[in-house]
Amino acid sequence: MKQFLLLYVLCAMALCVKAQDVVLERHKEIKVYAEETGAPVLHTAMQMLQRDVEAVLDARMKEVKTPKQARIIARLDKALPREGFRMEVKKGRLWVTGADAHGMAYGLLEVSRLLGVSPWEWWADCVPEKQGEVVLKEGLTTEQSPAVAYRGIFINDEDWGILPWSGGVIGPETNEKIFQLMLRLRANYYWPSMHEVSKPFFTIEGNREMAHKYGIYVGGSHCEPMGTSPATEWKLRGEGDYNYVTNKEHVQRFWAERLEEVKGQDMVYTIGMRGVHDGAMQGVKTQADKLKYLQQVIDDQREMLRAHVNPDITSIPQVFVPYKEVLDIYHAGLNVPDDVTLMWTDDNYGYIRHFPDSPEVSRKGGNGLYYHISYWGRPHDYLWLGTFSPFLMHQQLTEAYERGIRQMWILNVGDIKPAEYQIEDFLNMAWEGVGAPADERHALRQFHAREFGEALADTLASIMTDHYRLAFDHKPEHTGGTRVEESDRQYWSTFRPIDGWSKEDVKKRVETYQRLSDAVETLEQDVPQHRKDTYFQLVKYPVQAAAQMNFKFLVPERSTHAYDSIASLTHIYNSNPRWRGIMDMAPRKLPVFGKVTEPLVYPEAQPTHVLFDADTWLLVRLGEKRTFTFETSDDSVRLDIRLLPTHPVKGDRLAFSVSVDGGEPQRFEYQTYDRSEEWKRNVLRNYAQRFATLQTGEGERHTLTFEALTEGVYLRSIRRVQ
Repeated sequence: MKQFLLLYVLCAMALCVKAQDVVLERHKEIKVYAEETGAPVLHTAMQMLQRDVEAVLDARMKEVKTPKQARIIARLDKALPREGFRMEVKKGRLWVTGADAHGMAYGLLEVSRLLGVSPWEWWADCVPEKQGEVVLKEGLTTEQSPAVAYRGIFINDEDWGILPWSGGVIGPETNEKIFQLMLRLRANYYWPSMHEVSKPFFTIEGNREMAHKYGIYVGGSHCEPMGTSPATEWKLRGEGDYNYVTNKEHVQRFWAERLEEVKGQDMVYTIGMRGVHDGAMQGVKTQADKLKYLQQVIDDQREMLRAHVNPDITSIPQVFVPYKEVLDIYHAGLNVPDDVTLMWTDDNYGYIRHFPDSPEVSRKGGNGLYYHISYWGRPHDYLWLGTFSPFLMHQQLTEAYERGIRQMWILNVGDIKPAEYQIEDFLNMAWEGVGAPADERHALRQFHAREFGEALADTLASIMTDHYRLAFDHKPEHTGGTRVEESDRQYWSTFRPIDGWSKEDVKKRVETYQRLSDAVETLEQDVPQHRKDTYFQLVKYPVQAAAQMNFKFLVPERSTHAYDSIASLTHIYNSNPRWRGIMDMAPRKLPVFGKVTEPLVYPEAQPTHVLFDADTWLLVRLGEKRTFTFETSDDSVRLDIRLLPTHPVKGDRLAFSVSVDGGEPQRFEYQTYDRSEEWKRNVLRNYAQRFATLQTGEGERHTLTFEALTEGVYLRSIRRVQ
């Protein structure tokens, strides 16, 4: 019997050993070995993982000197792709292998993800759940590497949120929190805040060192060349006008001083030139002069980089950003050296203005993207609620990635809050690559499952999908019908009904917002107490504030109460000691944020019949035909055709045709041009519109044929107008 029992015990032990899971237990020390790389980012990641282990397991992590002593082993393998890592549970140990220090750091923080720690553990008060143990199963394997080489964020329009919240200076303490978030989201590229109200990044003691500690490449926006921030710095140390035509010597000295100062810093140098802050280049008027002097600027900057940074100019990361009018100068024949990344931009409302052609795709420097989910400017700001559509972002980033924009992606995030989901979504796509549109719905669900649990995930994903859809039709900041930066300021500061909306549209919108607001309020009861603050920041404030903004303009009898509700919600947000001063309910104090004194009168709905209405939108590929049937006894039909207001993806045209019953097709173009009136209308309502009147054949049942004549045609809806 004893021999039998001994055999049984030995067999059981053998089975346990065979499994060789890694079990991280509460209150049990975890020994970790990390191969030395000489880069601070690895040690930073170790410290962050240590804090996460303490938060989840109340355990300490001890760094040991040899792999044999360790349960978690981090090593280098330069055969892996740049910044990539491999994680594997093998022989009772967790192996984290990185291509470099960044890869090892990302791999270690993947362990934090396995512990259940959210990337927003600090930035959205996502308190980690305590665990008795965390089991990593034998055979668990993941291998990851970035789809985009430089992935980052731009802190912008900081005047009303992150700057006052940080005490008036975005210094090393604030930047450390930003860099921790970036490291958790596997981002490595940073454009610091640059408005006149901000002290420039490199003039604040400790900022450079903090970026180095977290492995962050520091760059600058389209109007901040050579590591400078002219909006503020030129007044401090410039001489004369910031004008390359008349004051070249002093402008060059201004740039050279910074190049000398940041030697050894991990940098991506923006080249080119615009005016101080965000205006056009000074001293040039004709297109020929613009081309001549911008070319001279770039050529001279390259020589300065050789002299001050590295004689091997091709080894210096550089980017040129053809933003706004600079895109026209580029198209006029500007020569940007092949090793420089061309960073394309959206139109500030999420629609990418240019996609690279074959020669541009094959450039050594590759292609980048500067994208907005927050914006100050015409036709109207959207700085407040983080309502940018993740579905539009997914569509545009997919187009960008598939067309070769893979070297640099940077996102204008405003004040970070409350755009948490879009930031993570953008950086996830930059890391993982892009997927099918259905992946966006899955990503939205998984985000809320991680933060609030599986039981609430489906409901929250549905609520937020509707929230983003309503804002896509018209953002909360745009519901007053006002505009900014127009010549007739008085006219465009007056509230007016939204063009195209009827009483029926208003009624449906109000009912939907009321349903969402009520659902958010009810669901809060099921949110665990330690996630109440997170719920308020990620769900309740944006949804209910958006709802109240709509009630303010669309329900006259509730207007005053709605205004007060927004004030109350904002007060609650800022009452959180961590976030005091972060949320402003009236950025720039624009008229739209004020009280409504006169009701807006909407007309009765015009009779229409919907032939097609996309859940989001339908991509119609070049030469592809789509058919829709309808019934009428009339001898003609008038159609209202609405499309996503994208820009051409190839050439300079966006075109489609429509025909009925095999008749002669009618051709329509709908591309828009920079800041035209049509473009303004399109981006505020998120559709381009064309009307067609077509003759019908015999009988009452008819077939409409829609054909894409160029690439990049996205159909939103077709309605038959009575």
